[in-house]
Amino acid sequence: MAPYLPIVIMLGLGMLFAAGSFIGSGLLAPKKPTNAKSAPYECGIVPQREPVARFPVRFYLIAMIFIIFDIEIIFLYPFAVVFHQLGSFGLSEMVVFAVVVFVSFVYLISNGALDWGPVKRYGIQEPYPQRTTTSTIRRVASGEEAA
Repeated sequence: MAPYLPIVIMLGLGMLFAAGSFIGSGLLAPKKPTNAKSAPYECGIVPQREPVARFPVRFYLIAMIFIIFDIEIIFLYPFAVVFHQLGSFGLSEMVVFAVVVFVSFVYLISNGALDWGPVKRYGIQEPYPQRTTTSTIRRVASGEEAA
């Protein structure tokens, strides 16, 4: 039991700190709610109206993709440091890991996770108006015509 004693002590201290934080904030926090305090916080500006639409889920997909590639980089750095000690087995394991991450990235791209533009609507669309040189080019009068 002696080797686990520091872990148990740290776990107890962590729980004590968490409980103390919750109790302290509950006892010491001001209790005067206002409209500004109840409003959602964003950049310190009190919103004048409700948002038109919900925040797009694509933002969270991009954030998760970013985290996945961060994790890949975190695993690649120690691998690069001890590359010669791992040999071909370590190289093959890292190649498998990189292939799995790359395949998942290709899958996300194919499903449109990185498309930020307006939603493409397929179907009958109105044709563009016929363009001519007189409708698209604004004629600038020369010096003789202007006089």
